[in-house]
Amino acid sequence: MPLAIQEALLNGSSILEKFQNARALGVQGIEFEGAGLTAKVPEIVSAMVETGVRAAAVHHGVQGNLLDPDPIERERALALLRQSIVNAVDIGATGVIFVPHYGAPVLPDLSPWMSSAELEAEMLHMHLRTLSDYSEALGVSLYITPINRHETHLFNRLEQAARVTRRLNHPRVKIVADMYHMALEEEDIAAAIQAEGDWIGHVRLADTERGMRERASTLAAALRAIGYQDWMVYTRTVGSAGDVEHLPASIAHIREAGFT
Repeated sequence: MPLAIQEALLNGSSILEKFQNARALGVQGIEFEGAGLTAKVPEIVSAMVETGVRAAAVHHGVQGNLLDPDPIERERALALLRQSIVNAVDIGATGVIFVPHYGAPVLPDLSPWMSSAELEAEMLHMHLRTLSDYSEALGVSLYITPINRHETHLFNRLEQAARVTRRLNHPRVKIVADMYHMALEEEDIAAAIQAEGDWIGHVRLADTERGMRERASTLAAALRAIGYQDWMVYTRTVGSAGDVEHLPASIAHIREAGFT
């Protein structure tokens, strides 16, 4: 299981310096934010060649709303996501992490026919039917991320996101196991990982403040049990996001717990 780190956690006044710092930490990759990434692609490719550190994934972030009632806004959001897919190809990342929807429902509640969430899931399914083939053609994957109920009403747990991937049944569409959000929403994180292991394509780790440290060994064992071999991304150091002095110890802890 190769280990990566968020770009935002790396010191450096240039992309190359960040790559050099990642190499010094002993991680194999970097996860990049999708917003503004296109302009950085040439510098990232050059830094990868020089350092041997790879691009793990693109985190699409909050860019448009795929489920917006306005078709113009939906198309704008789709165009932004397609650009993240292209950027992932250009930097050699395995795929694009995205949250289908942030916040409260945006589509009407048409119960008893369909609730807002059911309508949104249907719209997402229709988007993914074309996005999955687009991703397949370009050779990258899409990773749906369930996040906690304070940030979205739609998918909060692995099994909710897995319903989408199971129905679509496309090898390029998987889910993200994000330990921060899972700690807030899953009754048993290890059990959730094992139950949806076939659909997990990307893992995001979390340190003390985000609830991982005390159960790290159990989580590592769950990932080994499902045969997970893909990227794990370290997403937050102890203290503030800019507090890099704790990074070496945190990375060492991840290794000691058996994640790599």
